[in-house]
Amino acid sequence: METTGWLLLIAFAQILHGISTWKLYVKAGRKAWEAFVPVYNGIVLMQIINRPKYWVLLLFIPVINLFLFPIIWIETLRTFGKKSTLDMLLGVFTLGLYIAYVNYSQDVTYHEKRDLKAPNKTMDTIGSLSFAIVVATLVHTYFIQPFTIPTSSLEKSLLVGDFLFVSKFHYGARTPMTPIAAPMVHDTIPVVKIKSYAETPQLPYFRFPALQKIERNDIVVFNWPADTLFHMYKAADKRYDKPIDKKTNYVKRCTAIPGDKIEIKDGVVYINGKESILPERAKPQYSYKVAWDGKTQVNLDYIKQELHITDAFGQIANDTLLFSALPQESVERIKNIPGITKVERIIHKETDPAIFPGSKNWNVDNLGPIYIPEAGKTVALTNETLPFYKKIISEYEGKELIVSGNEIKIDGKVATSYTFEQDYYWMMGDNRHNSLDSRYWGFVPADHIVGKPIFIWMSIDGINDGLKNWSIRWDRLFTTVSGTGQPQSYFKYFLFALAGYFAFDYFRNKKKKKDEEA
Repeated sequence: METTGWLLLIAFAQILHGISTWKLYVKAGRKAWEAFVPVYNGIVLMQIINRPKYWVLLLFIPVINLFLFPIIWIETLRTFGKKSTLDMLLGVFTLGLYIAYVNYSQDVTYHEKRDLKAPNKTMDTIGSLSFAIVVATLVHTYFIQPFTIPTSSLEKSLLVGDFLFVSKFHYGARTPMTPIAAPMVHDTIPVVKIKSYAETPQLPYFRFPALQKIERNDIVVFNWPADTLFHMYKAADKRYDKPIDKKTNYVKRCTAIPGDKIEIKDGVVYINGKESILPERAKPQYSYKVAWDGKTQVNLDYIKQELHITDAFGQIANDTLLFSALPQESVERIKNIPGITKVERIIHKETDPAIFPGSKNWNVDNLGPIYIPEAGKTVALTNETLPFYKKIISEYEGKELIVSGNEIKIDGKVATSYTFEQDYYWMMGDNRHNSLDSRYWGFVPADHIVGKPIFIWMSIDGINDGLKNWSIRWDRLFTTVSGTGQPQSYFKYFLFALAGYFAFDYFRNKKKKKDEEA
């Protein structure tokens, strides 16, 4: 739905509110016209039902308002003496229209100083639970969201089983585009495994001002642009277009930002002609072939445990091992194992048709140069350049694109160039040969950005094995995701602070009890 449509819908809702409640406003000593004035009528209503005025702001926040509207309907009915269980159920299940029935057919009394306590324990529990959900949803949507690392694409920077807090406000919190959805879950409701949202209506994209811009080599959480499969990873599956904010959450490293040119040569990333230097904490991994003399016995279990190998590896010949992912420090250690004669990094040379944009003789280790689109910048459109920008034009920016021979039409007009409406980013995993990233599906639009991982609060090893042989990685608890130097756990400091608080609370209560006895 476009902005004009939403404004008309809001105007209709305000008129409906006025028609449904104006007599109740008069009963409360207010003017009838006050029920019809947008926003102001909400402020007046909060005064009538004796609730905080800031609730009016919460009514304009998608998802949160789904929980607040029923509370206001119930509070309005109770304020005018309609407080039976049936009244409350009718208020909720008629989506507030029962209030209009009361407004015109019931001779009610305004209870200005009514008891604000819930009429029974059940309603008190429901009220408390609803407000807890409102607060939690507000934090989850606009401030901090928990996130779990599900794959090894960023090993060893982020590990499978890391539980993160993702900041929404660093890059600017994005308001929900899918307003009718279950709170604090993504696209599926757990246990029952059903869709958690209604596909329509859709709100326009809006993002609050950011504290910082996305920089090269930042680790970023975003909605996977290529999430168009009904069942993920089934190439022959039917197409299924999810709303942007309900696409699968991914986490990768931002390798290139808007306006950059990226090129990969023999696995080395170049940005604007210069080799990309990763931060100290980044640990890029590549595939390796390892040869040994065939005489010395090599203990594979020892190697796996000692080097903390998480990806596939094994023997492919009598004297050769294949490791699908090794960081440089592990490569150096393998070289010192007795009997090892050669360690060779695998560099792909063959053409991979799955590599973006699908029309070049490229692969995961050799591609580019590719220009990363920047909002407001214009590029020439030809049959040669169109494959790079086709998805941007037709899907991400919603234009009608028709190609007939050498003629390109956008929204019915012949086009020889295109000006981008938003920024785009190039995201890659540190696990270079085991990461589904921009090398396969191209650019990440700015409106797909979710947030910045900032903190690891828990890390469990063995989570992908069904927790059969799991253990806590104590050295990763309470560590920051970014920063200089190697990660340092602040868990012990947290325990000291917690112990200090309990000691303070104990002696404070002891002193309070002593003073009361005196």
